[in-house]
Amino acid sequence: MPTIRIPTPLRPYSGNNATVKVSGSDVSSALNDLTQQYPDLRQHLFENDELRSFVNIYLNQEDVRYLDGPETAVGENDTLMIIPSIAGG
Repeated sequence: MPTIRIPTPLRPYSGNNATVKVSGSDVSSALNDLTQQYPDLRQHLFENDELRSFVNIYLNQEDVRYLDGPETAVGENDTLMIIPSIAGG
């Protein structure tokens, strides 16, 4: 099963887990499984059915936006990382 790493600010919405095992053959289905396991995460990751613009997803150190986006294939031993953008000045 693929693993999703949860950033510290989102851990309260994932049972305080740093990582979560998910099922799915692509990024989209893996994220859907994550938000089915932890419904409170959905509002922080998605706006309607689209990934929020400030949420970046990496697959084994590669930004999925430069791969196949939500349709990027995910293997059993892969790790997805949720990286929220941080703004400030």
